[in-house]
Amino acid sequence: MEPVTTTSYIVLGVALFMLLNSAAIAVYAERRVAAFIQNRYGPNRVGPLGLFQPIADVLKLLLKEDVTPTQGFKTIHAIAPMIPVITALMTVAVIPFGDGLYVTDINAAVLYLLAVNSLAVYGVTLGGWASNSKYSLLGGLRAAAQMISYELPMGMAIASCILFTGSLSFIDVVNAQEFWWNIFRNPIGAVIFIVAAFAESNRHPFDLPEAEQELVGGYHTEYSSMKFGMFFLAEYMHVVIGSMLITTFFFGGYHLPWAGYYESILPEAGTAAKAILDISVFTVKTAFWIFTYIWVRWTIPRFKYNQVMKLGWKRLLPISIFNFLGLAIIIYAWHHYLG
Repeated sequence: MEPVTTTSYIVLGVALFMLLNSAAIAVYAERRVAAFIQNRYGPNRVGPLGLFQPIADVLKLLLKEDVTPTQGFKTIHAIAPMIPVITALMTVAVIPFGDGLYVTDINAAVLYLLAVNSLAVYGVTLGGWASNSKYSLLGGLRAAAQMISYELPMGMAIASCILFTGSLSFIDVVNAQEFWWNIFRNPIGAVIFIVAAFAESNRHPFDLPEAEQELVGGYHTEYSSMKFGMFFLAEYMHVVIGSMLITTFFFGGYHLPWAGYYESILPEAGTAAKAILDISVFTVKTAFWIFTYIWVRWTIPRFKYNQVMKLGWKRLLPISIFNFLGLAIIIYAWHHYLG
């Protein structure tokens, strides 16, 4: 593990600031994209082009009455919304945003990611239970079952990327894609990871824990004011984090396509120029996947619960295992017999 430097603190502060604000930007983008897909107007009243609509939404949530169920577990009911927000913020610590632009580089960064990512569901499950409502409880149980079902294929898809890297460090994962992105070397793993990332964030078509037509509002039925706002914030933060992880694991992180071929012949860029280029590349890739999250939500209808479970256990998990074994055999043969 590298020592924490002044640059690390700066990167951490900027990353947390941008992540918190990216949720508001993603909300505005979702409304705009949804309006475009449905051939209607989006936000266009609050500020120019409706740009101040997210601010109005936050003010509305702040001014609403905070209601807690009288028969619920009040302490856990209050703590639960904080858990998914905190876990999303913790993820930023190991994601590289550019060459040398990261908070810390630990040898087990991938394991840290999987551990922290699996904690977010506790907030949803505890919130559903503490509300003392059958709708909320069912939503929390669905979230727990969905997390278990898709965490396994997601882990196998990540493991298949580690085969090319030989390291659990995010820095090594990104550097290993300097010439060839993992989407080209491991397309099956990429598809599995993307589907699992959608399921882990409880977004369409995997939003069974909310499912308004079935469970009123699911796990946050009994939440109001900023407690509901924190669940709302956490959902979009996990969309942003999921987009960052897709970019990092399969789309070269901050590297341009085939960067290793032309970076050696181009003049050495200054430190500031290189940092701006890396951050810009990473941001564009992340924005594309945020757009994809939104696009999918307003294009594909919600799956039935049995379809979600069947896809996770009977499709993605076996395919991810065979994909991992196949890549392991190919890489072993390449290094020992053909390399």
